[in-house]
Amino acid sequence: MSAKLKRQNRIKEILSDLQIASQEQLVDKLESEGIEITQATLSRDFAELGVTRVSGENGIHYILNPTEAGSHIAKVIGFEILGVAHNESMIVVRTLAGRAQGVAFYFDRLNRQEILGTVAGDDTVLVIPDKHINIDAIILLIKELMMNVPKQKTI
Repeated sequence: MSAKLKRQNRIKEILSDLQIASQEQLVDKLESEGIEITQATLSRDFAELGVTRVSGENGIHYILNPTEAGSHIAKVIGFEILGVAHNESMIVVRTLAGRAQGVAFYFDRLNRQEILGTVAGDDTVLVIPDKHINIDAIILLIKELMMNVPKQKTI
């Protein structure tokens, strides 16, 4: 597991367990655990994880907002996916050349229970479902990503 993935997983755990009111507070918490991080890196992690600030009974604090996580990236991913096919046990996603790893990374970051994992080549992503019964749900998710791409006007 990469250092970035470990750091982001720990950020998710902390935000799920504690009420963190400031980025400085989270930086201090991470550094006390031996995770060195800059404010700029934390801001990028927040954007990728969909972290938002909310006002609650105990004041303002950060939360994970799964509906926001990666929403700005979803449109780009939709452009990069060319097609999807499956059999009884796996799903194959065809992408633009050189974009499979980015698409696989996005799928992994969705943290969907239905997706056990992905394997990426250059222009192909193998999506491994947790159960064969969830293949249709994963395909629907992928097709929705593809359909959210704004249509180009023809002249």
